[in-house]
Amino acid sequence: MSDEPPGRIQVLDKVAALVDRLGEHGEATAVQLAEWIGEPRSSVYRLLDGLKAVGWVEPGSRRGTYRLGLSLFRLGARVTRRFDERAAARPVMERLHLQTEQTIFLTIRSGFEGVCIERVDGRWVQNMALQLGGSLPLHVGAGPRVLLAAADDEFVESYIAEQPLTRFTDHTITTASALRADVAATRANGYAISDEDDVLGMAAVGAPIRDHEGRITATLSLSGPKPTVLESETEGSVQLIRDAAEEVSQTLGHDGSPA
Repeated sequence: MSDEPPGRIQVLDKVAALVDRLGEHGEATAVQLAEWIGEPRSSVYRLLDGLKAVGWVEPGSRRGTYRLGLSLFRLGARVTRRFDERAAARPVMERLHLQTEQTIFLTIRSGFEGVCIERVDGRWVQNMALQLGGSLPLHVGAGPRVLLAAADDEFVESYIAEQPLTRFTDHTITTASALRADVAATRANGYAISDEDDVLGMAAVGAPIRDHEGRITATLSLSGPKPTVLESETEGSVQLIRDAAEEVSQTLGHDGSPA
């Protein structure tokens, strides 16, 4: 059973129905919307006023009509980018997996977590902590730490203040000073190395993916047993993941310049 008050759920249902109808028809009057969603005109006008206030709805091209606003367009564009990144990254991930036999991750930031939105399993997949659709806090793992470093200083300080720096292993970053130093190093290097900080015996390297505006929107990382990723293989692993991430970035329209 949901803990949400029934009234709140009903309002959300009405908003969803109204937005769906506007998306279907492009523009409509309050009278039309009231008829389509089966609500009194007064209720529809209140919903429209609230949606206009947050930019989800705006006046249409004809007097008395409404259409979806630019705020919803921007939200939709962000969702669409997730699919763009997956489509652009998948062939590169598969090729990198065949070349290295390692597990390859595509990760995005959601709040204080790095979320895996695509993954190609390697030989040692049973030892991987990050599942498809799963997440890690941003102070753990190569991909999440790149995402933290990509955020501005205000976000980093908010993370330090609000997020417990949970210890996964003896190698996990657990102090504010160490995390600040890691953020600075990741920014300077352009990549992050995970050396048993989430799972003992496992290592990873991660690099940023940039969109057509130069913004870091995702990370690509390569993970496997430490001897096959780091030690004598560190330089090669870093170069492979940086080249792969840059290839994905170029597919997304990035021209090589920072945001």
